[in-house]
This record gives sequence, structure tokens and C-alpha cells, in this order.
Amino acid sequence: MTRVVHPIEQESFRRLRARLDTSHFAPLTRAVVERVIHSAADLEYATDLVTDEDALVAAHAALHAGAPVVTDVEMVAAGITKRETVCRLKDAKSHAGMTRSAHAIRLAYEQVGPGALWVIGCAPTALEELLVLDASPALVIGLPVGFVGAAESKAALRESGLPAVSNVSEKGGSAVAAAALNALLYHPAPARPPHRTNETTDEAIKESP
Repeated sequence: MTRVVHPIEQESFRRLRARLDTSHFAPLTRAVVERVIHSAADLEYATDLVTDEDALVAAHAALHAGAPVVTDVEMVAAGITKRETVCRLKDAKSHAGMTRSAHAIRLAYEQVGPGALWVIGCAPTALEELLVLDASPALVIGLPVGFVGAAESKAALRESGLPAVSNVSEKGGSAVAAAALNALLYHPAPARPPHRTNETTDEAIKESP
């Protein structure tokens, strides 16, 4: 289904591009950077975000092939459109050595297994828990916010070598995390080549020199 873009959003992106040249970014990186900036009205994300185009290409393919999407909190889930998400925070409980957010990540992994896209925009402890699991994610969007543990957890994500979107500073949050995932959702999937029947293939062979 083609997404209908509201005129207000079109004008917002026009103004963004008038103030910031994003043409040098690779296609999916540009999509993520622009939508994150759009969600926060914060141009500094252009230099604060850390992305990898190859990781985004693989994650984009996984997402459009139906890979599960897991969020750390309902606020992130609410911001993701056109896709069902998994959030286990309501079922989670805190206990000695584990926050409720971390427990929710563990419960979600038990549900979805490897290959999911994880979108963390609130709790640094959720990101920390994901990093100790053998989750084999398609992508980790790690953009938790806060003065305690946020920057450190994102640095640990980058050091892990997992495919990821993160940022260097303490800022982040549910809106920007959801925006990064939406950028991949909204970016069109490559068109599939037309299916060729055996008859068509046979005719091509006959006609080839």
C-alpha cells in the first residue's frame, strides 16, 4: 500500500532540507537521519547518530520480509505505524539485579527468538539486557535517553558489533526511536523481478544465438 504523506509533513521535510543538506548520506541512512530529525526538530542528530548503510539495507530487507519488531516500552510501540510490535513491559517484574525494563526484554526474546528488530528508546537497562542475550538481531535501534546509563549503554552497543542505529549523546527517546524504525518501514522495498515461467525461459533459450 502506498503511504499518503500529509502536506504538513511534506512542508516540514522541505524546511528541514532547506536548513540541512542531507544529500551526501546513503539512501537508508538519509531516510533514518531525516525522520529522526523531523521527529525531534533537532538538527544535531545529523552528526550525533551512528549508522551503517549495509546494516540498514539488511535490516530493511528483514523488516519487509516480516521480521518481528520488539519495543522496550508502549510509547515506542505507539509511534510505530503500519506494523504490529511486541512489548512485554506489562508482563515484566523487577527483582534483585534486574529492572522491569530488562525483564521485559528477556520475556520478549523468549517470545520472538533471533532475527528480530529491537527498538529501544527509553530504558538503558533494556539495551544492556539485550546485549547480554544471544539475540542475533536483524537490527538494534538503541536510542535510550537519560543522564544515567544512556550514553554508556549506546557506546556498549556500538562496541558489540551488532547491526545498530545509535547516537553518541545522552539524548534520545521514544519518538526518535520509533522514527528510526518508521524510516525503514516507509522506505519502499525493492521491486521483485517478474516471475518467469518455464515456457518463457524455454523460448528465450530457443531464440538465443
